[in-house]
Amino acid sequence: MASSSSTPRTWTYRVFTSFHGPDVRKSFLTHFRKQFNYNGISMFNDQEIERGQTIAPALKQAIGGSRISIVVLTKNYASSSWCLDELVEIFKCKKDIGQIVMTVFYGVDPLHVQKQTGDFGKVFKKTCARKTKEERRKWSQALEDVGKIHGEHSINWDNEPEMIEKIARDVSNKLNVTISWDFEDMVGIEAHLENMQSVLRFCEDGAMIVGISGPAGIGKTTIARALQSRISSNFQLTCFMENLRGSCKNGLDEYDLKLRLQEKLLSNILNLNGMKIDHLRAIQERLRDQKVLIILDDVDDLQQLEALANETKWFGRGSRIIVTTEDKELLEQHGVNNIYQVGFPGEEEARQILCRHAFNQSSAPEGFDNLVERVRKLCSNLPMGLCVMGENLRNKKRDGWEYILHKLETSLDTKMKGVLSVGYDSLHKDDQFLFLLIAFFFNYQDEKHVMSMLRERNLDVKFGLKTLAYKSLIQITTKGKIVMHKLLQQVGREAVKRQDHGIHKILINADQICDVLENNSGSTSVRDIYFDLSTISKDVYISAGAFRKMGNLQSLSIYDTRRATDANVRVHVPEDMDFPPRLRLLRWEAYPGECLPRTFMPEYLVRLVLRHSKLENLWEGTQPLRNLKKMDLRWSLNLKKLPDLSNATSLQKLELTGCKSLVEIPCSVRNLHNLEKMGMDLCINLEVVPSLFNVVSLQIVSMLSCRKLRKIPDFFKNIKSLIIADTMLEELPESISHWSRLQSLSIYGSVNPYPLTTDEQCLEGSGADIEKLPDWIKDLHVLTWLRVGGCPKLASLPELPRSLITLQVDTCESLETLKSFPFDSRIKFLKILNCFKLGDEEAHGVITNHSLEAWLPGRTMPEEFNHRVEGNFLVIPSYFCKFRVCLVVCPKPNSARNLGFADLFCFIHINGCPADGKLVKELRVPYIREEHVFIFPYEVLDEDKEGWFELGQDNEMAFGFVTSSQDMEVTECGVQILTFHSGGRYESYDFSWREKVSEHHDESLSDGSNEFNEPRAKFFGGFTIFLSLVVLFLSLIIMMICPSV
Repeated sequence: MASSSSTPRTWTYRVFTSFHGPDVRKSFLTHFRKQFNYNGISMFNDQEIERGQTIAPALKQAIGGSRISIVVLTKNYASSSWCLDELVEIFKCKKDIGQIVMTVFYGVDPLHVQKQTGDFGKVFKKTCARKTKEERRKWSQALEDVGKIHGEHSINWDNEPEMIEKIARDVSNKLNVTISWDFEDMVGIEAHLENMQSVLRFCEDGAMIVGISGPAGIGKTTIARALQSRISSNFQLTCFMENLRGSCKNGLDEYDLKLRLQEKLLSNILNLNGMKIDHLRAIQERLRDQKVLIILDDVDDLQQLEALANETKWFGRGSRIIVTTEDKELLEQHGVNNIYQVGFPGEEEARQILCRHAFNQSSAPEGFDNLVERVRKLCSNLPMGLCVMGENLRNKKRDGWEYILHKLETSLDTKMKGVLSVGYDSLHKDDQFLFLLIAFFFNYQDEKHVMSMLRERNLDVKFGLKTLAYKSLIQITTKGKIVMHKLLQQVGREAVKRQDHGIHKILINADQICDVLENNSGSTSVRDIYFDLSTISKDVYISAGAFRKMGNLQSLSIYDTRRATDANVRVHVPEDMDFPPRLRLLRWEAYPGECLPRTFMPEYLVRLVLRHSKLENLWEGTQPLRNLKKMDLRWSLNLKKLPDLSNATSLQKLELTGCKSLVEIPCSVRNLHNLEKMGMDLCINLEVVPSLFNVVSLQIVSMLSCRKLRKIPDFFKNIKSLIIADTMLEELPESISHWSRLQSLSIYGSVNPYPLTTDEQCLEGSGADIEKLPDWIKDLHVLTWLRVGGCPKLASLPELPRSLITLQVDTCESLETLKSFPFDSRIKFLKILNCFKLGDEEAHGVITNHSLEAWLPGRTMPEEFNHRVEGNFLVIPSYFCKFRVCLVVCPKPNSARNLGFADLFCFIHINGCPADGKLVKELRVPYIREEHVFIFPYEVLDEDKEGWFELGQDNEMAFGFVTSSQDMEVTECGVQILTFHSGGRYESYDFSWREKVSEHHDESLSDGSNEFNEPRAKFFGGFTIFLSLVVLFLSLIIMMICPSV
């Protein structure tokens, strides 16, 4: 493949023509130049160049400065060593700079040129006499290559002027599609083109069909056009067949359809309008010896591929057929294995796409950042959506943005709707209904859960999900989650508005739902209700018989998107209401009753979600719960007891977080043999949890702030994660020594440094009485995360397993030693917080691992950090790449108990002039009562190294450290420089011998007289203020949106 530069090449000429003058100068060439001049195509004129034995430098320059070379091959062309040298130079430019080579066979047979036979061969052999072997080899190879290039053959034309007009048209077309820089400023296009290189596999000589797949609007066609622009010069023929979608629905039979498609392709690629063929071997006959680039855009039917590229042997060696489609299954059915799956751009790239179209720049003007972010989120990073919205918002003021944003939240833009709806409209009606169910109920849900929820419906769910995934309408992640794009969900809402009254009906209009529930106007055709109370302003009085006519209702979802905790307070439910009998999903946020109606029958129920409800009890007695897989009762503050769950043998998740009135977990949970997760956080009155040893599937248990719980139950050995926090725990269960699969263990008492909820900041309790952790912890060989905290009597740690990656010990005031710390372990993250009996020497002894990130109590920096200063700014030479950085972080007197961010920025000073700062570390600073030392490794990334080492050894790198919280500060900072030694290890490096540099640093940091100090203060002062404001803003946002525990 010819190299492609990332910047445009300037061409001196459009065309260079190589010819043997005596054969054509007074006839063919005169008409040829006249036609090209008429078409506005500049051509190099060699009349002023004196011809000699070797090719002139000016001629080489002319060849290299031309976009296209046309070789006019005549009977005596090979009689001139000058012409043959030109030909060698032309193919050198073809290889090196992607020059296009075209041919005209004027009175000679292409095969004679390729093989050097016939009269042409005799002339060539005469020229080769007395030439070196290398010259003969180069000329022969050049003639072989040029003979293979498809071109115009004079014997096929009765009218020479028409042939010349055809050549001029072909040149114009190639100049129009050749390397164009229309895509140069397109955000993200270079990354796509780079990724396509591995798919196209240009190192392989054979013809190949490759695919570009992805959802509508992701940019498949744009990538294909940019690719054609970039690589078309490497092919003899190229064409782009656009908008093939729907071409198989024009009423033709299969044979005629394929004929018409082949005629269209050949007319396009051969530039012969209205070409007619009478058999399906035409493509193979015309293109099997040609190296072609064909792009088949928006393919949606297998017949299209069978007609246009049924086999690779139809095309010459090196050919590439690129197929863009939303339907990946089509490619697989056609045997296409090399497929580029186009992914969504990242958030920053998406913002740039939007800003390019809205503001003609890569970032938002002042005052538009929040609006840009809102549009990005609504479009969910879909490039087509971002482009369309950017064009709609161009030159609009803020109020115009607000208006269009409001419209987009309720309905799709016409252009977006037209593109995105095509995939949905092409589906079978059953797959359309499955699409709608995912759009409304099952987005981001587990695939197995969706299949179990829809088991009773007359749908082939497994096949339907596969179809939707193949057509890029959903994505099924590696973890089995079903994901549908937000704009495709909007397509679903639009489709529901247009739905007829067939057997599959989804209700989403709030006013329509009110009428159905209050006036008993439902019917058996209603399958799903999706009721968002935030769109209505009146109370809803549900009729006792509201659901009697909706015997087929399977999903009922009632919620309020505006107010999660107070949702549905305007809904009134009669005690004698008849509940739908065949429900599989019941999601009712803030259910208003104290108990579910007596008619509630959960026999088919798979998922029960009653968060923030007013329930005190769900039901009395035993219910048929064999299908129930998830029960979510979180934040039902009045719930006093759970029902008998003996029959819920399929239950996998039981969520009880925030059920503050719950006192006891019933013994019936022992029968939940499929239970995998059990959450009981903030059940502050919970006293009894029965033994769960028989629940063999249980893997995750959380009991955060179960303050009246004195004993935790026994668990089976399959337990993987256990949080025991802020309890009255007296002892650990004996079975814990057998938990061989435990990966994450968190044990801490009532002294919790993190506020859990706004009304739980003053924690009560005597604290845990744990004086030591059991020795068998070392035998938990898969344990990777261990947190111990709030244990004031804990003086030491036992031997720990070598599998640990994260260890946190928090507020253990008696902890004095870390002698059992596993120095040869895999630990990467270590936090020893607020353990002030631990001396500096003891703490510093655990940081010998150069890759360790650690928080340790103390105000003294370890001695190996020999390049240090007071304050938050440090300078070192810039030609080192690996460091360990150390900060002393100190809370200010009377500081609040809040969380903050500490942001580390690395920026470079070159000759005293600051460059832009590069953020290399961002972390949440834990609550600390006194000084702590924070240590972390840092290595300059490969992309940042470029240019650094060309600056010379006297250049410097400056580290700056900023915290967003006004309640803490960085009082000292230091760096340990690491250099690589033989044996595969890094060792500390001291550059103190460079007295001049050291003195320069010392002076610049100790007074204001040094020339470096002024730019440092100017840069770092302003930069720090700006970053502090930005980071403080971010921290406030994160604290606001942080989900409840």
